Amino acid sequence: MPNIVGTTKPDWDDMSPFVVHFTKKSLNKSAYDNSLSILHQRRLEARERFGIGKNFSESPKTVCFSEVPLHQLKRLADKRGPYGIVFWKEFIVERDGGPIMYAYQGTTHAEVLRSLVKKAKGDQSDPIWQVAPFVDQPGVYNTSSYFFEWEREWRHIGDLTFKPDDAAFLIIPAELHEAARHFFDNAEQENLGPNYKCPFIDPYWDIQKVKSVLKAPWQLQ
Repeated sequence: MPNIVGTTKPDWDDMSPFVVHFTKKSLNKSAYDNSLSILHQRRLEARERFGIGKNFSESPKTVCFSEVPLHQLKRLADKRGPYGIVFWKEFIVERDGGPIMYAYQGTTHAEVLRSLVKKAKGDQSDPIWQVAPFVDQPGVYNTSSYFFEWEREWRHIGDLTFKPDDAAFLIIPAELHEAARHFFDNAEQENLGPNYKCPFIDPYWDIQKVKSVLKAPWQLQ
């Protein structure tokens, strides 16, 4: 894998060379069911608009990820559920994804960006729509606060398709690891679906356990 992002050293526990997409429950499906659907289809669907253009139909829908440190995976698991898929940062950057930027409410650059978005309304070809999804504006709006910097969010415009070998590891509760391994192996043998041969990580493990399974330093190629 080419070195197109900054180096993360194994002892830098405040950083991660990975981004994770946690699977949420939906109206009719559990987080578990949605996770199986994603892994079977090998596609993350862009279903919502985010960023400074989220209220404009011209703004493209995105897929969201988090650069959360490995010892803090539980923060997002508590919010979304204990299932997810993880990629190397390089994989996302190669597909034009990347970390979002923050333009705080009321700052000059926030107002400039908002102005550019408003001027581009009705013009789908305006290049601002390729930038808008990557810029959030934290602040207090009406009676609610919008501050999610702790998620260290990354985004990708449009659906993200992938192969099983693209996954760095999967987020699965520890008690299901053995069953999951058998399930994927059987799917491959019976030609029923893809096999994910990558490591499985429980989001509630401590950093030492995570690193031992990932064979730190990060299974570098």
